[in-house]
Amino acid sequence: MLDPFPAAPRFLAQAVQPLATALSLPTLPLHIHEVLFACALYQLIHVWASPRLSRRLFPHTYPRLERRARLGWDVHVVSLSQSLIVNSLALWVMWADDERRRLAWHGRLWGYTGASGLVQAFATGYFLWDLMVTARYVAVFGWGMLAHAVCALMVFSVGFRPFVNYYGPIFILYELSSPFLNFHWFFDKLQMTGSRPQLYNGIVLLATFFACRLVWGPYQTVRVFADVWTALRAASDAGPVRLSSTTGYNSSSSSSSSSIVRSVDPVAEVMRFAPVDREQAGGHAHFVVPLWLALVYLLANVVLTSLNFYWFNKMIDAVRKRFQPAPAPATEKTPAMANGETVMASAVSVQRDAQGHVRAVLDVERRRTTAR
Repeated sequence: MLDPFPAAPRFLAQAVQPLATALSLPTLPLHIHEVLFACALYQLIHVWASPRLSRRLFPHTYPRLERRARLGWDVHVVSLSQSLIVNSLALWVMWADDERRRLAWHGRLWGYTGASGLVQAFATGYFLWDLMVTARYVAVFGWGMLAHAVCALMVFSVGFRPFVNYYGPIFILYELSSPFLNFHWFFDKLQMTGSRPQLYNGIVLLATFFACRLVWGPYQTVRVFADVWTALRAASDAGPVRLSSTTGYNSSSSSSSSSIVRSVDPVAEVMRFAPVDREQAGGHAHFVVPLWLALVYLLANVVLTSLNFYWFNKMIDAVRKRFQPAPAPATEKTPAMANGETVMASAVSVQRDAQGHVRAVLDVERRRTTAR
């Protein structure tokens, strides 16, 4: 399936070509305009659209926020916008791109379709923006968010080699939980903490986060591991990949399907950027997976998965705190005093006397009672 976005301007593609060559990202010039467009779009939402819309929609809340909280508000607006955009693109590509759906393991590793490249570009543009923001405000967002931005940018950038371009829309679905996470944050700022809407949203948030990031994500990571392992074994056995594999499709797939007929030479399109060993004979070809690339990609996935498990525990604690009633302060009664006075110990303080000895002092409240 071809990229539905207009082609990159020639001058822009030529300008980024040296960087793409140096980093071995041959499809980056085809999508650089989409990366920059997405990054600029999210920056525009951050500095222009969010402040104006938020002041209009929430005139009693947004203007009164402190600078740090207002920064967080605008970042959450960008995150909400991004998740809606990129999830829609990913689901559309997974549903409509029949060529992508029929790829075998070699196609899943080295195959390329323009539609998957579009999703890759919008995700890369967001994480490029995210890296710039978290690096600038690391004191606000923390080193964990900065590590997440770096790893996510690395993972989605290697899709321009192209490497595991097939898995780009799949891992984008991590973001299905992001709208509910942003709503949860907004409920707090709108003084709706502990409300029923926040409770219902919290349930959906935990369910989608668990399903998308702790079940779907690790499962797909295992699939990536399996495809990479298959490629490494094929390389070590020096076994040539069959001719049907140079198309990237399963051997059972027919090249005369309607989706292929509608495309412009899709067989050449899917595998045209694959790192093929030039020693080809008799319809066979050798594909190469650099070991360092596989290790970097898989390590980044492990880091992201570990962060997701950590954040899930933090989210459970955050939701629980908002709906568990706070324990009542304990009071200790002492026996009745003379003259019908009762002493209530309401607090304990630590003081140092004239000799320097530390002693505990009860802050008491005397209440006169009526003698019977």
